[in-house]
Amino acid sequence: MASEKEFQHKVRQLGTLVGELDQMPGSGSKVAARELVQLLMEVHGTGLERIMELVFESGTEGEAMIRRFGQDPIVRNLLLLYSLHPEDLETRVSKAIGIVDARLRKFDSRVELVSIRDGAVRLQLHTSGHAHGSAARNLRSIVEEGIYDLAPDLASLTILGLEEEGASGFVPLETLLKHPTAVHVLGTTD
Repeated sequence: MASEKEFQHKVRQLGTLVGELDQMPGSGSKVAARELVQLLMEVHGTGLERIMELVFESGTEGEAMIRRFGQDPIVRNLLLLYSLHPEDLETRVSKAIGIVDARLRKFDSRVELVSIRDGAVRLQLHTSGHAHGSAARNLRSIVEEGIYDLAPDLASLTILGLEEEGASGFVPLETLLKHPTAVHVLGTTD
């Protein structure tokens, strides 16, 4: 059985190959290859959709199985690829926020949903202090990884509440020298 990492690698590899196909000079081979990929996707999608219907029609056990499909990392991504995931985007984002929030607690931070519109998700990150530099990158990474894990089909993700990358608290010497009081203090040799 393939691991989740192997599966993710294969999905990325597939995306890369499709991208390379798009970059090929226009020819009959390119058109045929594109049609082949599209046809395979349609056939697989139709088959997966029918499997989901059959499982669902088996009653309560089938419904439970479909929920399990939606939680398994490999199956979840496959269902998302074919727009067959049992949960909508908002539900998956809400679940991801719960998981991310638990991870952020050890950094005395939390995240909340601001809005979801047309696949664009806006989150507000609350921290106990000013998060900048590597701390901000770490918090951003935790939030992004957690959200994209359950909702890789987002159109966009905006995280509000993080300091700008350059806001590290470092003040260049040139900036200090531009202020008369700073020059006076720096020029004193008492």
